[in-house]
Amino acid sequence: MTPFAKLPDGDPLVASAGSHLGREIPVTFECDGTKLIGMLHAPSRPATAGVLIVVGGPQYRLGSHRQFLFLARALAAGGIAAFRFDCRGMGDSDGEFRGFEAIGPDIRAAVDTMLHAVPSIRSVMLWGLCDAASAICFYAQEDRRIGGAILLNPWVRTEVSEARAYLRHYYLQRIFDRAFWRHVLSRKFKPVEAGRSLFGNFARAVAAPGSSGERGQVALAERMAIDLEKYQGPVLLVLSGRDLTAKEFEDAVRGSERWRRILADRRVTCRALPEADHTFSKRVWREQIAAWTQGWVNQISISDQAGPS
Repeated sequence: MTPFAKLPDGDPLVASAGSHLGREIPVTFECDGTKLIGMLHAPSRPATAGVLIVVGGPQYRLGSHRQFLFLARALAAGGIAAFRFDCRGMGDSDGEFRGFEAIGPDIRAAVDTMLHAVPSIRSVMLWGLCDAASAICFYAQEDRRIGGAILLNPWVRTEVSEARAYLRHYYLQRIFDRAFWRHVLSRKFKPVEAGRSLFGNFARAVAAPGSSGERGQVALAERMAIDLEKYQGPVLLVLSGRDLTAKEFEDAVRGSERWRRILADRRVTCRALPEADHTFSKRVWREQIAAWTQGWVNQISISDQAGPS
């Protein structure tokens, strides 16, 4: 087994040409004095593009259904370096997890490590799912080395937004769901508990403007938009069709002039998987995400090399 390589104190790591998949190199590095664990996927040839897979919490660098591992290997096979790591307090890394809004230092340390390990990289693309995508919105404009942001089902949830999403997207769909009616006709259905859930969501959804939940929604979604607007690099946004988190994000976009302006910008590419769930649990969905990511990164890299016309 490849030993852990301590970076950035050691020499840069160079991928061998023995396999089209390159090398998978375990790495330890530090963030504010705390040891973090990551896995570098170095292509067989020097890579000019790198993708840093940002992992939110609570999550592990392998990803749900091994998605982050699958993605990193697919990118490396396509000549793109990839690095996935555990933030402080998550997975095998030391320390305490401080929430997705506070992992900027973790991301910066990982970018430093990746660029030192693969000196041929010209820019780093940040890739994140759920609250990791939200963290990228906050971070990208702070680091000039970031050449692109890939956001999947960004997290904008508050009590108010969740309740409204349930009422708008979940309950209405259930009415036309045969499985739901079979459940109703069986002894497994609990009408009292279902009624309490429905009315509870209704009460939260109609919370008066200025309530703590409403302030939280405005603060999170709009703060993400404000920082992403400052970042002038290219963005790839991917939304699942069967995901409450994605629906909440879509609702936030409809209610925000700033978000609508961002998504209408030519630098933003939007993709949708109508049948996919939040974590892209089917292989075909994971393969599509990997293909979109690789194609978009290659396109951005070619544009960067071409320079202004």
